[in-house]
Amino acid sequence: MRTRTRSSLRPGDRRRGARRLAALATAAALAMGALAGCASDDDSPGGTSGAASEGGKGQTTITVGVFGAFGLKEAGLYDEYSKLHPDIVIKQTSIERNENYYPQLLTHLGSGSGLADIQAVEVANIAEITATQSGKLVDLGKAEGVKKGDFLDWKWEQATTKDGKTIGLGTDIGPEAICYRKDLFEQAGLPTDRAEVGKLWAGDWSKYLETGRKFQEKAPKGTAFVDSASGVLAAVMGSSAERFYDADGKVVYKTNPAVKAAWDSAASFAEGGLTAKLQQFTPSWDQGFSNSAFATISCPPWMLGYIQDKAGAAGKDKWDVAAAPKPGNWGGSFLTVPAAGKNAQAATALAAWLTAPEQQAKLFEKRGSFPSAQAAYGLPAVSGARHEYFGNAPIGEIFSQAAKGVPVQVLGPKDGIISQNLADVGMLQVDQKGTSPKDGWNAAVKAIDNALDQ
Repeated sequence: MRTRTRSSLRPGDRRRGARRLAALATAAALAMGALAGCASDDDSPGGTSGAASEGGKGQTTITVGVFGAFGLKEAGLYDEYSKLHPDIVIKQTSIERNENYYPQLLTHLGSGSGLADIQAVEVANIAEITATQSGKLVDLGKAEGVKKGDFLDWKWEQATTKDGKTIGLGTDIGPEAICYRKDLFEQAGLPTDRAEVGKLWAGDWSKYLETGRKFQEKAPKGTAFVDSASGVLAAVMGSSAERFYDADGKVVYKTNPAVKAAWDSAASFAEGGLTAKLQQFTPSWDQGFSNSAFATISCPPWMLGYIQDKAGAAGKDKWDVAAAPKPGNWGGSFLTVPAAGKNAQAATALAAWLTAPEQQAKLFEKRGSFPSAQAAYGLPAVSGARHEYFGNAPIGEIFSQAAKGVPVQVLGPKDGIISQNLADVGMLQVDQKGTSPKDGWNAAVKAIDNALDQ
């Protein structure tokens, strides 16, 4: 699980991004609370962890650079690899926030120095890395043991250049479902069985809106259908193949019908009084999980632990998980290997092993990071996964089906800036201040133009 927030945001947006990143790091550590215990994160920003030794005689030390509580070390994968390969010592460096990690990575790639043998890349940055830095990275698609067919097509394509070089192997993804409150649905006269709930809005986000209107007619006092209009905006856009850029790399969000439709849909939730008018990853939003402020929220796998933490024991068996109207994705990362590294060959072998289906299944079981390798979906740790807190929901099945339906998205280098300003400058005003959708859109466009120097 990783966030979409970028370091290139303006100061005010950067502070909001920091709050989101901190919250999402917590979510990763909690994501599988009902399935397995989570290891504590003892990485400090800029510090090192993993193997204690720098590498003795005859040993090779492989360095891994990541951001946040990435999960590979916490899941015991480094220790397992070192036991299988006694000649390998793994040393991890973790910078707490990607907004600090990514600019340093670009600087090190530019200079060709200061790089770890393996460098993690967040999904919102992979398009820029693929387009501008591919010549400095190993083609992992040719690594021994790596099979393109093991991975989801759309995930593989995100880190593949136009000439076919694959510079990153996917670690995890964030296929989206809808988490909902069964007790609140029942009070509003709606079905509560997850299969029946999914049918309410299957295939069309407009059906989700219509369900919200029906819910609001008989909703318990003080409860809204969704948490925020910005959350709806992100979810709808996340299910579109083309959003902010076209296949040629041109910024097209202003004229893209898919973005306009997502904007109008989210605005309809706000204007229809269907939202709790909250901003995601803020204290008031956190409190909303426990005080019944909203009945539904778009949720990838890592959100489950976040809900469990914020809703607490009182929320057990009240929350459940249903399929989203359309498959979408929120989050995910990659491992890359700088070609200039002194241990590039050994690092390539480690990156291939860490992202193999078997290891991705272990990462899901222990940390809640959902596999980007579709070959892992048939393994018991994934296919049989259930979450006791959410009514024993078959989350392995639900999220596997969602992952297979996610479109191959066109990613751009400044996706984070565009999505952040559409949400926190534009739609937030519509939702919380009653600003017209037109004026909210214009405010967002102005902020984005300034950020992109257009």
